[in-house]
Amino acid sequence: MAKIAIDLERALWDRALNGTPGGIAPRMIARGDGWTVADVICTSGPQDRPFEEQHSHVSLAIVAAGSFQYRSPLGRALMMPGSMMLGNAGHCFECGHEHGAGDRCVSFWFSVDYFERLAADAGLRGGRACFTIARLPPVRAVSPLVARACAGVVTPTNAPWEELAVELAVRALQVVSGIPPGPVSSPRGAEARVTDAVRRIETQPDSAQTLGSLARDASLSPFHFLRTFERLTGVTPHQYVLRARLREAAIRLSVESSSVLDVALDCGFGDVSNFNRAFRAEFGVTPRAFRAARLLPRSEHA
Repeated sequence: MAKIAIDLERALWDRALNGTPGGIAPRMIARGDGWTVADVICTSGPQDRPFEEQHSHVSLAIVAAGSFQYRSPLGRALMMPGSMMLGNAGHCFECGHEHGAGDRCVSFWFSVDYFERLAADAGLRGGRACFTIARLPPVRAVSPLVARACAGVVTPTNAPWEELAVELAVRALQVVSGIPPGPVSSPRGAEARVTDAVRRIETQPDSAQTLGSLARDASLSPFHFLRTFERLTGVTPHQYVLRARLREAAIRLSVESSSVLDVALDCGFGDVSNFNRAFRAEFGVTPRAFRAARLLPRSEHA
């Protein structure tokens, strides 16, 4: 959390240095069909008057640093690190900083149709595809997801944002509705379709493979595809695609003379720095060290 807080303090320092009014600076991190994730830094303080806004989408914002007062038709709440601000599409709301300046949130925005489909797929029927409270406090049921989202702000290119969006939306609805997470039945034929997806990933690990695209190809919803895939393989689609690409890269480094950069790009990594970090995390050594170890004379392996 230190890096997140430092970025907020820097924004507050710049605001004080320039003498400008407080404001909100959203930075889009990722988006897909029906969902968006943004890093939102607010530099407002006690001297700034709260102003009314409106949720244009279903909103779930994780407070990563700072604090503020939130008011909506769902109630009033103090938002603090680890908590989640909840908002329904069309609701007007107000945020204030009466007791301290600035906050930083990881905000997830969902279209109403996408959110309602997630709720239905998770078994939340009877008009429960909306929030009934203004805030989820820092609770154990969502802590792992909150931590992953906050870590993703520090290294956004490595975060499985679509998977996080699906899991956070469903988990928040379950907690708000008082329904514990449990087994969810998969549609007929889901196992065969996920198996086809696994085979496709293995033959084309370098192609663009997102949760949404894989789910569409399998004719499943993102929620059902994610749940079925993880149950069958033991890992999420994002983790599986990443490891398939790393395996392909490791094989190529062992048998080819292509540069590390070429191998990284050919295997679907956007840049070599992300590739190096992921490779080292998976294999314990850098790509260059891995290649060098494979090229050692046989006697040196003895």
